[in-house]
Amino acid sequence: MAKEECISQRNKTAGDTSALRNRKVFPSSEKTPSSPLSKGTHSQTAGHHSEDDAQSSNGTSAQCSTRGNNSEEPPSRVLLMLVVGLSFSTRLYKIADPPHVCWDETHFGKMGSYYINRTFFFDVHPPLGKMLIGLAGYMTGYDGTFPFVKPGDKYEHHNYWGMRGFCAVLGSCLPVFAYLIVLELSQSHTAALITATLLIFDTGSITISQYILLDPILMFFIMAAVLSMVKFNQPFSATWWLWLVLTGVSLAGALGVKFVGLFVILLVGLNTVWDLWRLLGDLSLSLVDITKHLLARVVGLILLPLLLYITIFAIHFVVLNKRYVEDTLITAHLTEQYLIRSSDADLAYGSTITVKNLRIAGGYLHSHWHLYPEGVGAKQQQVTAYLHKDYNNLWLVQRHGENESQSGTPDLVRHGDIIRLEHKETTRNLHTHLHEAPLTKKHFQVTGYGINGTGDINDLWQVEVCGGQKGDLVKVLRSKVRFLHRATGCVLYSSGKTLPKWGWEQVEVTCSPYLKETPSSQWNIEDHINPKLPNISLSVLKPHFLEILLESHIVMIRGNSGLKPKDNEMNSKPWHWPINYQGLRFSGVNDTDYRVYLLGNPVVWWINLASLGLYVIMVAVASVALQRGFSLGQKRIGMVIDCDSNDSHVLMREGGQLFLGWLLHYAPFYTMGRVLYYHHYFPAMLFNSMLTGITLDVLLKSADLLLRRPYSDWLQRVGLMVLLFSVLYSFYLFHPLSYGMTGPLAHEAGSAMAGLKWMDSWEF
Repeated sequence: MAKEECISQRNKTAGDTSALRNRKVFPSSEKTPSSPLSKGTHSQTAGHHSEDDAQSSNGTSAQCSTRGNNSEEPPSRVLLMLVVGLSFSTRLYKIADPPHVCWDETHFGKMGSYYINRTFFFDVHPPLGKMLIGLAGYMTGYDGTFPFVKPGDKYEHHNYWGMRGFCAVLGSCLPVFAYLIVLELSQSHTAALITATLLIFDTGSITISQYILLDPILMFFIMAAVLSMVKFNQPFSATWWLWLVLTGVSLAGALGVKFVGLFVILLVGLNTVWDLWRLLGDLSLSLVDITKHLLARVVGLILLPLLLYITIFAIHFVVLNKRYVEDTLITAHLTEQYLIRSSDADLAYGSTITVKNLRIAGGYLHSHWHLYPEGVGAKQQQVTAYLHKDYNNLWLVQRHGENESQSGTPDLVRHGDIIRLEHKETTRNLHTHLHEAPLTKKHFQVTGYGINGTGDINDLWQVEVCGGQKGDLVKVLRSKVRFLHRATGCVLYSSGKTLPKWGWEQVEVTCSPYLKETPSSQWNIEDHINPKLPNISLSVLKPHFLEILLESHIVMIRGNSGLKPKDNEMNSKPWHWPINYQGLRFSGVNDTDYRVYLLGNPVVWWINLASLGLYVIMVAVASVALQRGFSLGQKRIGMVIDCDSNDSHVLMREGGQLFLGWLLHYAPFYTMGRVLYYHHYFPAMLFNSMLTGITLDVLLKSADLLLRRPYSDWLQRVGLMVLLFSVLYSFYLFHPLSYGMTGPLAHEAGSAMAGLKWMDSWEF
């Protein structure tokens, strides 16, 4: 009945052209509907309302969510099928081109291969994304043998399309999810269609979905979590439990791909807290009912995602049971599980060892025949840290003042012992003196000195087990040790700085006079070879699963924070992203290459940027109008329902959720010290596009504030057509960025992209 009154009242007042008419203020109980997360919460729990009431617990919003008759809207199923068809066709088109490695495929394709080969590796992201890539490759016939050495390498006979296709299918779901989310939030097919159009025809979204990358997998789980969240209604029904569980599964999936998944967890968490706070104020619910709601959310949104997340790592550690000899970022503690030979538990004199620094990318203690150049300290043999396994990483542990006995069981090294480390290949001793280090000027230079183990007093080092006491044994892999120089009192240190060409761009090793314990001054004995010691079972050294889980997260967090931009490496700043300032070259650098360039459709991105400002202005105007007793739509007379006021509430409430999602996925990057890239903005861009759909829909519907019908309806249709045409035409212009370009570059004569380099910072 409310709907008929609403339409009737609209028809009666259609001729009124006043922009703002004097209207009655809404009672607070009528203009504070529940959040989408809990729509219909009190219908089934309290038992006082029917199922129809539950569907419309947002007051009048369920009945009067759009201007005009709902029957005029295109059928939802037809629109959805159109969105699905366009989304999948744009992402799967030319999926096999180019037939060579593009950008970060060299990393994530290689890691997918490691899962197929069951070879352990380290990455700064959680493992789920790489596991799924490996599984997709395995199921489509890829054998894991392609090396993924560098971008540009030809795939040749290797089956790579399955991994690309998997990522493209997940990327194709993003516009579909966005359409359903906006439709659920706004109950407007127009808003949902605007959103889907922006994402389907965005060249950046297409490009980032078509390659073997983590981003489409991450965004799939983020959008699945948001869709499940907004579908979360009708408490304790079967569908309610389904969406609750899917929300938890999606949260675990998002975090299991990248730590950026924490942002969507925070979004769902804030929404859940607000929902529970609203339920607490619902006097129709007993404390038992509220407790049930709380426990259901704890199980579905905390315990279930946590269990799934831990399970991901358990599978990761079980599958990867072979050691990768080139991996330098794995700590020795993590390496313990993956040694494939037996090892000796205690460090002994006469042993050949490798010594690995605990700093991320601190490297192995290393030396070679090359000398420091003239003017760089003493012109003695270089000692560096090397990031890969190498014969020049081997050192002999010698007792101070005498050689190791040639017979019998060797003595074990203990906390406080004085030792020499003799380089296996060159027979020079690890040495330091008061000369300045090459790069870290307040530290001392470390060199290789002497011959055949003969040197001087500056070759003596005292072994200290961190947290140990006099006489404690030095454990292989287990002990964190420091090497304290006897003559100067400094400690052996890996600075993490890259040496110039004369140092083969290896990592600087110094002796630090600052004795504070840090990962840079702590080392592990990793490889340990001594034929006079018995081999032991590896199970003695194998850590517990929780130890491995904790250690792996420490290493991942350190690894992420340690990702700094390299010389001449392309990176960007967060303020670049919303304005589409600079893209990323995925493939090709000259006119003979097949070039792919990651750049958003300029019209789409600039509409999104404008909509952010427009949204803030519209919310401010709507808030002031409602506070002053005005309604930006049909006025309420007696018991007649003001249908159009719901647009303001949708804009502020549902739009506010999307604005918060954008903010949570964008603002934190301003606080990060790690290297940042343009593709980091794409999760935020999804929320921005959904917000644009709602904002522009409400703006177009506000045409009747300026014009009477049917002119306002014409203006709405023209505005929508101009928007859609602009997006489609710009996609036509810029689609070669996604699907590949050849021939002259954009700034050269005869280029297919001539005249389209609208910003000098674009590099296509």
